[in-house]
Amino acid sequence: MTPSVPHPSPSPDDVGKPPENRGHMIRRRWLTAIIIVLLIGIPAGYLLISAEQSRDSGKDKAKVASATGLTAGFPSRMTRRIYDVPVPNAGQEVAYYETNNWKTSRLYVQFRTVPPDLDWFLADLGVDRSALKKGRITISARDAEVAGWTLDPDRAWSGTTVDQKNPQPTVDITVDETDPAHPFVYVVSTATP
Repeated sequence: MTPSVPHPSPSPDDVGKPPENRGHMIRRRWLTAIIIVLLIGIPAGYLLISAEQSRDSGKDKAKVASATGLTAGFPSRMTRRIYDVPVPNAGQEVAYYETNNWKTSRLYVQFRTVPPDLDWFLADLGVDRSALKKGRITISARDAEVAGWTLDPDRAWSGTTVDQKNPQPTVDITVDETDPAHPFVYVVSTATP
């Protein structure tokens, strides 16, 4: 006697349907494979792109963090906002350096500008050109050394300090006006958390 193998009963949805032909089966399998690739491949692609961008961003931040002196270029907008240092867009020879410790954070910035942009810079800090006192260097010798600046006493200096209420930083500004058409501005903004 031969054992009988039970056959599955057809589902109610399959009743009356003709059997699936080979072409339809191949199309269905291709469609399933494409859907799986899209569901897995697209998120995986986005993940790889995001990881690469994050890695590049980390490299940029590490470069800034490892700097031991002035870095050519503009500080980020966020940094300028935190330290209240509005560098004019047309500034030349722009460089900056940021230091942080548990007591104070400082941003050192230098740039060459023109008189109207110097006026704009000062006005943005709430002062005008009359606040600059002739012959005054407001940046300490220690801060000049940290930034690598040589503030030669034989040059035409003027300076001021913008004291602001906490949590706003104190901004020391010293301007080399030896070439009045292109003043060179040195700024040290000190924030104490």
